[in-house]
Amino acid sequence: MKLFKILAVLVVVMLLLTACGRGGKGVKKLYYPEWWQDQDNAEYVQTYGMATKVSQNSSYDAAYANAMLQAAQYVETYVKGMVKNYEEEAGVNNPQVLALTSKVVKAVAKAKFANVMVTKQETIISDDNRFQTFVRVSVPKEAVNKNLMNQI
Repeated sequence: MKLFKILAVLVVVMLLLTACGRGGKGVKKLYYPEWWQDQDNAEYVQTYGMATKVSQNSSYDAAYANAMLQAAQYVETYVKGMVKNYEEEAGVNNPQVLALTSKVVKAVAKAKFANVMVTKQETIISDDNRFQTFVRVSVPKEAVNKNLMNQI
């Protein structure tokens, strides 16, 4: 009986070691430029956008739009949430209840800025020939403060 317990413990330990030994396989680190998320100029609020598209131009446009959305969210954001539950019974002889729940959160931001500059940009091509663009947009703090004061 004692030998059985020892063997069982050894088997469990071996299974744990082999399962934990595979932790590094299949894990990739995502790429970000070295300047990503830096706030290196006190005169500007720097916001960041990223997008992956099939064309370089649309990738840049989407990344720029994401950065501008982030800037607008500093000033004002209106959040609306909605949850919908649906249930339906289907079947004749053996009916089944089919259920679906969906949750939607919508964030809308509105702001107007002047003297906005794209201060950093980088585009890379992935293995599947898609363009990934990183953009840093610098918005003067005075423009952000002006928008904030208008909202107040």
